[in-house]
Amino acid sequence: MINRVVLVGRLTRDPEMRHTTTGKAVVDFSLAVSKRIKPTDGGPDADFFRIIAWERQAEYVANYLTKGRLVGIEGRLQSRKYTASDGTNREVVEVVADSVQAMDRPRDDAGSPGAGTSAAPTAAVAAGPVDDEFDPFADE
Repeated sequence: MINRVVLVGRLTRDPEMRHTTTGKAVVDFSLAVSKRIKPTDGGPDADFFRIIAWERQAEYVANYLTKGRLVGIEGRLQSRKYTASDGTNREVVEVVADSVQAMDRPRDDAGSPGAGTSAAPTAAVAAGPVDDEFDPFADE
């Protein structure tokens, strides 16, 4: 049997990190994937998928990815059933990500320090990353 999914799309919201009762990190987020052929009936021009990532992948997603970032996901489909708070039975299909890769660089937001200004970078920024910091976008 084969159950593999590969998606490239943009995060529709910031990831939400949680920890299970046993201490495992888990994050979930939504991914918008553009359709190759745009619908002529006025429907959405993207499909939306719920993505779940665990442990190291969850920590990476929570630390480095935000709404609007372009990412590549490799994983598997999972369906599960549950009872909602109103007592109705529901079923959800989601992608459990084995690999999550950022495919763009973070944007400079207007709310970040120094964004949109012509001020010189601070000494901490100019000095570069500390040796123990991991920068997934650094040139190798």
